[in-house]
Amino acid sequence: MDIKGAVALIAGGGGGFGAATARRLHAAGARVVVSDIDEAKGKAVAEELGDGALFVRTDVTDEDSVQQAVDAAAQLGPLRIAVVAHGGGSGPRTLDKESRPAPQESFTKVIGIFLAATYNIDRLAAAAIAKAEPLEHGERGVIINTASIAAYDGTIGQAAYAAAKGGIVSMTLPLARDLAPAGIRVVTIAPGTFLTPAFRNADPEQLDAYWGAAVPFPKRMGRADEYAQLARHIAENVYLNGETIRLDGALRFTPKGAK
Repeated sequence: MDIKGAVALIAGGGGGFGAATARRLHAAGARVVVSDIDEAKGKAVAEELGDGALFVRTDVTDEDSVQQAVDAAAQLGPLRIAVVAHGGGSGPRTLDKESRPAPQESFTKVIGIFLAATYNIDRLAAAAIAKAEPLEHGERGVIINTASIAAYDGTIGQAAYAAAKGGIVSMTLPLARDLAPAGIRVVTIAPGTFLTPAFRNADPEQLDAYWGAAVPFPKRMGRADEYAQLARHIAENVYLNGETIRLDGALRFTPKGAK
């Protein structure tokens, strides 16, 4: 796909993976909708990008809110790229130190924020992308979801998070098959440990020293722009479809995490 002139919807576009991807796609000539629940961060990214970018406050767990973001994207032109990169919590351990079970709602909340919300965005974005005129090879657009390597080797305390991210991995191929007749591709990125705003103001060198020690190469945490680089390539490469790509420096989590 030629990104220039395409419209991209970035869920979670106010920070981390989403903001980096919004910058990459905008720089390549896309018109971008920065969709995020955090108004301050989302507006800041849209204002930074300038012409061809707008912010839409979005609660990814709410159908009407997501539809409003999709409709806003359609006002800029044919929607062709949807990137699902919003964040959320991971939930507690299954049993606490006194062997009390975790609240069931803590599990369902994580599933809702990540897995159910991803499907919600995918289905609504797909309906809009399907209205676009076909490009070369009959392609109309691409959906890029975000899983995690926790989908494969989740650590202690990640039962809910790993289940949600594993669900995103598992639905990648069925979604690609469902949407193939409409010329819509679906690809998932499964990041390892990345330096994102989730770590707030922690020192990057200290984080690299701790988390990067377990990464075979390069021995550091990933950078959000490396996710964005891959997202742009996925958008441009029409033969990438139905696949989950690990982006982790060959890291494999141990029971207690990266180290």
